[in-house]
Amino acid sequence: MNDLHADALRVLSGWTAPSAEQDAWRSEYVAHLESQPDGLKKACFPDHLTAGALVLNADGSQVLLNLHGKAQRWFAFGGHLEPEDTTLAGAALREATEESGLADLVIDPEPVHLSLHTVDFCNPRGPVRHLDVRFLARLGGDSQPVVSDESLDVRWFSSDDLPTDEPDMVDLIRLARERQRA
Repeated sequence: MNDLHADALRVLSGWTAPSAEQDAWRSEYVAHLESQPDGLKKACFPDHLTAGALVLNADGSQVLLNLHGKAQRWFAFGGHLEPEDTTLAGAALREATEESGLADLVIDPEPVHLSLHTVDFCNPRGPVRHLDVRFLARLGGDSQPVVSDESLDVRWFSSDDLPTDEPDMVDLIRLARERQRA
């Protein structure tokens, strides 16, 4: 994971955050990586990096979300970093592909959003904090999503009619649509 650790530090150190809150989290992520050589691993307790992607259709009018099996809430795709991952963007693409069943996604290599959140069901030692780095993934073809073992459902939603009003998800979707239009 040394290559991934170096990539994560490079990407996060050079990323221009879209808000003061996002920049504070970016700084916290960088400090975590600088102080924790194993800060990418699920075993790093209580904080570790994760990666994910929000999937948009070609014009950004539709967003693909999954009804997470454990949390039972609608989320973008994402999860823990794996030993074979060499870049954060690659890890986000792997997670989105595995969880959506879409083999033709195209990942934007620059993060679009950070989310720092507590997860109660991730570690038997107790709650952990996911330092999630989120990317934009675009549908690169016409494949159809498939529900994975980690999800109860996978569904396209109008970007203007979402199944959640959680500020974190609404902000992610707004930023991803702005990035796609740019």
